[in-house]
Amino acid sequence: MSTTSGLVLRARSGFYTVKTDEGDLVEARLRGRVKKERQASDLAVIGDRVHLERLPDGTGSIDAVESRHRRFSRRQPGPRGSWREDVMVANPDLVVPVFSSDHPPPNPRLIDRFLVVAEYSEVPVLLVANKVDLVGVDVARETFGAYEDIGYHVVYTSAKAQIGLDELRDGLAGRLSIITGPSGVGKSTLLNALQPGLRLATGEVSDALHKGRHTTTHAELLPLIGPQGGYVADTPGIRELGLWQIPPTELAWCFPEFREHITACAFNDCSHLHEPRCGLRAAVDAGAVSEVRYDSYRRLRTGDAHD
Repeated sequence: MSTTSGLVLRARSGFYTVKTDEGDLVEARLRGRVKKERQASDLAVIGDRVHLERLPDGTGSIDAVESRHRRFSRRQPGPRGSWREDVMVANPDLVVPVFSSDHPPPNPRLIDRFLVVAEYSEVPVLLVANKVDLVGVDVARETFGAYEDIGYHVVYTSAKAQIGLDELRDGLAGRLSIITGPSGVGKSTLLNALQPGLRLATGEVSDALHKGRHTTTHAELLPLIGPQGGYVADTPGIRELGLWQIPPTELAWCFPEFREHITACAFNDCSHLHEPRCGLRAAVDAGAVSEVRYDSYRRLRTGDAHD
């Protein structure tokens, strides 16, 4: 038996598809010792680098999971009313939240949640405004242009009209990116348009490993073709994104345009909700900070996240 290292491409029901550094795919399971060393909610996920032992039957046994330098997580219900961390992707280079320009209409508060998680995780963002053929780029920019003003890279796309695909493809090249967002915004259609045959290729990989054809019910890393390579993490549609252990005192920092104003607060522990001489609220009153973005902050800070 020999040992090797590799990247977890798929995690499902305790089985892990690992692309080894030698370039082949191995179906592996975690050793019992590794399970005991790691919390049940934080075993191995797509994007993890692992060390494994090749077994005589061609499968593998994962001996260790390398430390993560980044993660993209959300809060999930745990046992008996507790909460646990759901690490969606380990070691991402880029978070790509996809929202539709219409059908369904974009939800700014949900967009803000994705951006807050990305900022706290210190993962760069490429925001996609999809289905622009339904309303036109100018109308889409009425919503998404506010994020461009903040400094986010926004790509306006339409798989049907072949809009923005080259720009998006260039943004993903050579990176491990998580494609995420609500259901119905066209993530899968967009991936198919970016790389024809991509879904077929993942189906063939899954067939070779005696798995069913790919559907987006479990997260999976899909390889990108091209000289720079890269992977995209295709994830199930997300109805909501619970924030995982972002300290309330750090929440305002996760809104980049707030940062220059919160230093002007009279109190170091200002919550930016009710204290006098608050630099952030003064900036909102002066029109320097969006009322919509401040409202997202206020709802996240107070726990009032309902639309």
